[in-house]
Amino acid sequence: MTGCCEHDHGAPPATEDHAYRRVLWIALVLNAAMFVVEIAAGLASGSASLKADAVDFLGDAANYGVSLFVLGAAAGWSSRAALLKGISMAAFGLYVLGDAAVKMFTGIVPEPLTMGIVGTAALAVNVGVAVLLYRHRDGDANRRSVWLCTRNDTISNIAVLLAASGVVASGTGWPDFAVAAVMAGLALTSARSIIFHALDELRRPATAPAD
Repeated sequence: MTGCCEHDHGAPPATEDHAYRRVLWIALVLNAAMFVVEIAAGLASGSASLKADAVDFLGDAANYGVSLFVLGAAAGWSSRAALLKGISMAAFGLYVLGDAAVKMFTGIVPEPLTMGIVGTAALAVNVGVAVLLYRHRDGDANRRSVWLCTRNDTISNIAVLLAASGVVASGTGWPDFAVAAVMAGLALTSARSIIFHALDELRRPATAPAD
């Protein structure tokens, strides 16, 4: 993963920027809608993993919005936006760990049917967005962060479905808590990659020779 962050691919052509902007708008609308659906489902079912995924959808909607704002801006602004998103992802990971810990100690057993239905819908949305973004996965730290967030979402949705199956099989909330913890770890790992990539880009102008 870090090896991909070490290459400077240069500025993309204008036609690619236009296509990327259109994909970002689609992703923003879908993620904002899924945040509303999942946060309601998470609260209704008592699922830590669904609430974690809902917060992730909200973060991604903001992620896509920031990416639209900095698209075509100077490299420094794009790198700063990526750095902010990396820090936000780290904060999300810590929040999910805390929420899962609270649910674990209170012994709440989530409602698996809601988890399965909403998790399947979320997976369909994220797979569609990932397919649209796949050709834009390389480039600066900002584009890289968008791709990593989307990829993580797809993995998280599959994990939520596994958690729902585990809750049914075990009759306990432990699978839900475990999946929420794994999602937090994934967010923290990706945040580290994005932050280091963005910091590397921000240092580069100061050390690069003048034209």
